Amino acid sequence: MATTKQKDYYGLLGVKKTATADEIRKAFRKQARKYHPDVNPNDKKAEEKFKEISEANDVLSDEKKRKVYDQLGFYSDQIDPATVDAASRGGYGRAAGRHDEGVHFGGFDFSDLENQPAGHGQQGAGWGNFKDIFSGIFNQGQQKARGPEAGTDLEYQVQVDFWTAIRGGTARLDIQRREVCSTCNGRAFSGGQAQCPECNGAGQVTQMGGRMKFDIQCPRCGGSGKAPNACRTCHGEGTVTRSEVVEFRIKAGTRDGQRIRLGGKGNAGVNGGAAGDLYLILKIGTHPVFSRILDNIHITVPITVAEATLGAKIEVPTIDGRAQLKIPPATQNGQKLRLRERGVPSASQDGARGDQIATVQVVIPHLRDEKSKEIMRQMAQLNPEDPRAALFKDI
Repeated sequence: MATTKQKDYYGLLGVKKTATADEIRKAFRKQARKYHPDVNPNDKKAEEKFKEISEANDVLSDEKKRKVYDQLGFYSDQIDPATVDAASRGGYGRAAGRHDEGVHFGGFDFSDLENQPAGHGQQGAGWGNFKDIFSGIFNQGQQKARGPEAGTDLEYQVQVDFWTAIRGGTARLDIQRREVCSTCNGRAFSGGQAQCPECNGAGQVTQMGGRMKFDIQCPRCGGSGKAPNACRTCHGEGTVTRSEVVEFRIKAGTRDGQRIRLGGKGNAGVNGGAAGDLYLILKIGTHPVFSRILDNIHITVPITVAEATLGAKIEVPTIDGRAQLKIPPATQNGQKLRLRERGVPSASQDGARGDQIATVQVVIPHLRDEKSKEIMRQMAQLNPEDPRAALFKDI
């Protein structure tokens, strides 16, 4: 008879036993992104790890299943949560004739109880009934049919060039997703039966719960010892990995880090379950002249000393072409000048648009001839103001 290994579901998800449902959900999503087969193609270890955390999430995210797991140290579809509750409160102990104490789950091995010598009277009968009752717990009912399971979501990061993000357009992306197997139509099995790989044909498996052992009906074959042959195409998964080219629209004014959702473009569900969604995280490219912050465009504009001193009207580039920028007299180096509504059209508010911010950079010339140097000396004599006087007067 096969023995199923006890699993630490909390450890698999990396959460404490006191974790809330929301903490469990977040932990599973984090682990799923790391070990998903689409992220680790042809990696059997990652695939097995993904199956384990999916199993852990299935149990711990369900309040009733989690309660059974917390009480027994494992979970099986053959377990009735209400029955386990009654047993943990001592209900079965009283039914067996032990009116003075309840049933305890830990610290006992049924194989030891079978070897108890005769003559234990009422207590021995109580333990016998206790074993019979738990045998009934795990063997009641037939194997439950596998219901529809929704497909998982996919997430890809997409590089979008600077101009496409501003003006909008379409883009294409090669993705890998799980699709319903065309050979078995998602049923995961082909015709015929073989020995059940879970119980090796025995029809039962031994489940460990601490030091307690429980013989339960095999959850895979329902106790028959035989299981349908797995589909040779999908190997019993019901879905196969396929490459697909996805075309999507990028709205004008799309920002860096923005997320696009394509419904139903994630992994296919199993047994009629809905497909997951595809999420595209946009990474906007840069430009050698323009930089973008939200919907504003920033640019550095070099100007001469004369333009900064006397003021001027100069031509500067914008995302729509050339425009006139007015330089006020006495403009200082680093001063920011605004061109209103020359920025990026808003993707969320129709008709709204950002500004273009021009940062002035005064370029100091290298004076090589004596005449220019003399003019500069004369200008210094005519304008003797000390720009440091006010700043350093109290020091």
